[in-house]
Amino acid sequence: ISNIPQNYKKPKIVASTDGVGTKIEIANKLKKFDTIGEDLVAMCVNDILVQGAKPIIFLDYISIDKINLFKLKKIIKGIQKGCKISGCSLVGGETAEMPGTYSRNKFDIAGFSLGIVESKKLFKKDNIKEKDIIMAIPSNGIHSNGYSMIRNIINKNKINISRNNFLKKELLKPTKIYVKEILKLLDKDLIHGCAHITGGGLPGNLVRIIPQNLCANIYLDKIKIKPIFKWIKSKGVSDFEMLKTFNCGVGFCLIVKKKNISKIKKFFDKKFKPYEIGFISKSSKRIKLINRMQW
Repeated sequence: ISNIPQNYKKPKIVASTDGVGTKIEIANKLKKFDTIGEDLVAMCVNDILVQGAKPIIFLDYISIDKINLFKLKKIIKGIQKGCKISGCSLVGGETAEMPGTYSRNKFDIAGFSLGIVESKKLFKKDNIKEKDIIMAIPSNGIHSNGYSMIRNIINKNKINISRNNFLKKELLKPTKIYVKEILKLLDKDLIHGCAHITGGGLPGNLVRIIPQNLCANIYLDKIKIKPIFKWIKSKGVSDFEMLKTFNCGVGFCLIVKKKNISKIKKFFDKKFKPYEIGFISKSSKRIKLINRMQW
């Protein structure tokens, strides 16, 4: 492993494990397997970032009914790409052929990542202060949550996704890996806290990092909603379920000092430029949702 930093005085190890859920069923349906490996890496390394840690190694586990080299090569190619983007070393993995457990063509994937952080730089809740600003970093799309609901919508409406160019493009967009940008911000001490927006949505993930007696006030009408979420909403999903299940266009959140906003924006490409969606105030509520989503 060549990327383990040598200059840590009191290093802490941070680990994360995750999968990509039923997004694999969409990959199976479209016979497209080159992006879900990237999703797998993203789901693990983005979680490591919220502790202030740098991801350094990754391992994968693939279980399948019967070895299919075409499928496996595509998945592993995606994993390799995700590791390259995140600066991780792919140090190993396991492939299990399990015909008694998985039906024909079915499979699952899981990942494990390990990161490192200097003890004094490990994020603590008390880093977050009153009047801090909440910034949203755009997602690349659905990422890897909510696919059971999406598949239910597709089945209920008898949609052939193979013939729907919009869905074919959107449903397998890989989860954005935020490592490169966030590590630069960590190096400059520009973040007080951050959250990876996965299952549970914006309120469910942000609440985890808010200290007692402080509140994250989120202006829902400031969220830049992507077209795919407007499509899901149009199929009769409530605002509550949309916020609880999907990222709705926000893949990652930062909590920062107001004076650092312009500096922070410079580290991001135009497509993923962070923007303000709220602020921290004194309150026992922890999360307060203001206004309505602008669908």
